[in-house]
Amino acid sequence: MKNVEGKVAFITGGASGAGFGMAQVFLKAGMKVVIADVRQDNLNRAMSYFGSNPNIEAVQLDVTDREAFAKAADKAEQVFGKVHILCNNAGVNLFVPIEECTYNDLDWIMGVNFGGVVNGIVTFVPRIRRHGEGGHIVNTASMAAYLPSPIAGIYTASKFAVRGLSEALRLSLFQYNIGVSVFCPGLINSSIYESEKIRPRNLASPEISAKNQIFMDKLPEVHKFGMTPEEVGEKVLAGICRNNLYIFSHPEFKEELKEIFDETLNALPEEDAPAARVKFEQGRREGLKNLKTAANKIG
Repeated sequence: MKNVEGKVAFITGGASGAGFGMAQVFLKAGMKVVIADVRQDNLNRAMSYFGSNPNIEAVQLDVTDREAFAKAADKAEQVFGKVHILCNNAGVNLFVPIEECTYNDLDWIMGVNFGGVVNGIVTFVPRIRRHGEGGHIVNTASMAAYLPSPIAGIYTASKFAVRGLSEALRLSLFQYNIGVSVFCPGLINSSIYESEKIRPRNLASPEISAKNQIFMDKLPEVHKFGMTPEEVGEKVLAGICRNNLYIFSHPEFKEELKEIFDETLNALPEEDAPAARVKFEQGRREGLKNLKTAANKIG
């Protein structure tokens, strides 16, 4: 989507961190923006920052609530008209090893980080297809979509899932002139360390929350060294305009990614595959290559 001026964007987790940075940059680019966030205090703070700007609207939204998501989409369309860009950015974190976690912990993290992306897609893709003007979807994953963490295992799983969903979705939606990007940032100056403040009561896990908070209390000082939200927003907008599948904002991971890919290739068996299997996979690969080429050309 090379020309974003006048387009409408809907950003979840849009009142703080990366989402807030996206909102700032999108507005400067001449877009109209709806920021959705589960925390009303963050929405109030964000709207105070934007002042009387008529091109910004706020809506309180729990991304795990599908009915509320539909109502938020209705509101966005009522205020600004057709939505073209969806940023599924809302996320929470948990720093406790998986083997110590409960079903509630899994349901919470996966419900927000992956389920929230699913709900955004199911809510908005039919609407974008229906207006026929094309669009773009950015799903926020993380470098955790490539780099597993033993202390944040559920978070890692959720971000791997977002990456896989995004890569597949891109190959489905290009035919409607809808691009898809997966955003994989590193450290951002955000307040994701306040995740426990928004954990639903029905998914309470007191012992795990207590362990998590010990780690979270150390993060404010760490996050001060993170990339500014506005720089994050600039990199996301550039990725949308270029129709990038992957939006990487932090260059410091290059060597680590290379190590992962090298380790993956080195794990493949040395023997030759049977000719029939090779022929089948060549056909599949050629079809996939054609889809990727077509997906890269839209916008």
